[in-house]
Amino acid sequence: MRHCSVQVRGLLERSELDRYNALMEVGSFLESQERYDLAYTIQQEVDLLIMPAIERLKDKSRARDAATAEYLQSLRDSEDDE
Repeated sequence: MRHCSVQVRGLLERSELDRYNALMEVGSFLESQERYDLAYTIQQEVDLLIMPAIERLKDKSRARDAATAEYLQSLRDSEDDE
């Protein structure tokens, strides 16, 4: 089973995180039983479950990029005023 990144896990809501942990536990059990066909299905469910958190991470990144651009523009404006 492939885990998602710590950043994505940190943006999962409580219910999503609980479901994620349960799915990972089931997937790990299935892998230990060499039931890779079923573990694959569980991995697909995990991938769908984390999509909203990935979007939230992208939104945070876009907001941070916009804030950085605004800050750099304010520095350029203050240099122009001097």
